[in-house]
Amino acid sequence: MIPLERYLDEILARVEPMPPLGLPVGQCLGLTLAKDVSARLDVPRFANSAMDGFAVRSCDLPDSVELAEGDHAVPTTLPVAGDIPAGDSTPHVCAPGSAWRIMTGARMPAGADTVVKVEDTTLPAGPLPLPEQVTITCLPRAGANVRHAGEDARVGDVVLRAGTVLTPAALSSAVSIGASTVSVHPRITAAVVSTGDELAAPGADLDDAQIPDSNSLLLAALLTRCDVDVRTQTHCPDDPQRYGELVTELARDHDLIVTSGGVSAGAYDVVKMAGSSFDFIFEKVAMQPGKPQGFARIDTPEGQAYLAALPGNPVSVFVSFHLLVRPLLAALSGQDLRRVHTHRVATASRGWRSPLGRRQFVPVHLEEATRPGDTPIAHPTHELGSRSHFAASLHAATGLAVIAEEVDRVEPWSIIDVITV
Repeated sequence: MIPLERYLDEILARVEPMPPLGLPVGQCLGLTLAKDVSARLDVPRFANSAMDGFAVRSCDLPDSVELAEGDHAVPTTLPVAGDIPAGDSTPHVCAPGSAWRIMTGARMPAGADTVVKVEDTTLPAGPLPLPEQVTITCLPRAGANVRHAGEDARVGDVVLRAGTVLTPAALSSAVSIGASTVSVHPRITAAVVSTGDELAAPGADLDDAQIPDSNSLLLAALLTRCDVDVRTQTHCPDDPQRYGELVTELARDHDLIVTSGGVSAGAYDVVKMAGSSFDFIFEKVAMQPGKPQGFARIDTPEGQAYLAALPGNPVSVFVSFHLLVRPLLAALSGQDLRRVHTHRVATASRGWRSPLGRRQFVPVHLEEATRPGDTPIAHPTHELGSRSHFAASLHAATGLAVIAEEVDRVEPWSIIDVITV
């Protein structure tokens, strides 16, 4: 057996990130930036009002320098020169001893450096005719309620770095700095193939030796949740020739193929039997569950595709996906591999055995602590502990407890590491 990290390094050394392409910002949700995005515009673009109110010169407000914001003073009345709604591009000048009624987001008139909130005047808020004058009842500090040009970002600033996953907020940021298209790694297209003569379609009548095929749906759903475009979900019998033909066909129009089953030491393990037709890596990885693993890079006239061959038991599929396929997806997408997994410290609710020499990953349900500072409680999803075939109880898992290779028993209420899933 080889350590998990060594196997992961071995397969990732064969992976190249998806070639980048330029796409409109609105089509990039969930994609990863291939190049930095720098500001083409100042944010804000110009000095503007942060409030509905009146733009004034702070020097026209008596004692405004000495008074703290919100301090009350003798009411000050100023004539109102006009209105400045948001979007008004007409140049306006605030003459000494005057005020302009201004709306939130409207450009400040030249000469004004402060905005008095309408609530701090004798005038009511709302859509009213332009008043001839305004009486200020509560003095703001000098410069209050003004958004200054470039205070968030200036032209040339790198706002979004390569490797950033474009969230809704990141897309908004890109547009705010003037970007219309960005360079991204495209969305991964994937095919899912379950193998084994014993598998039957969901809901089908079962022969005595058959079981429902839950793996293909599990993998397709896990991939979809990772923002992968799952274009094919199919099943292959234990026929090496058919498996080879199917993989060759799928490699032409999918970036990634994920198969389940057929990688162990059985006489009918179809992936192992077909492996000589492809440049496969087969390894026994020091992990439990999920020891038998396979990987291949398949070159095609259109480019290349990658194949992750996982074991066939459902919990092994679940664990292998999180530990091996998720880093593979990150590498293809140009993401930072250090951010793939989120670890939490938890307390084991009870004890269980762990195999020496293999790192154990136990599906657990995290019960959040009720007192500040306490760790969450990790409950194994089944009372019999880690079993690779316990598909029915897998739904309760919110994490994988990580038990080191040198540990043969987890004691009740001991502190453990958990990967959230």
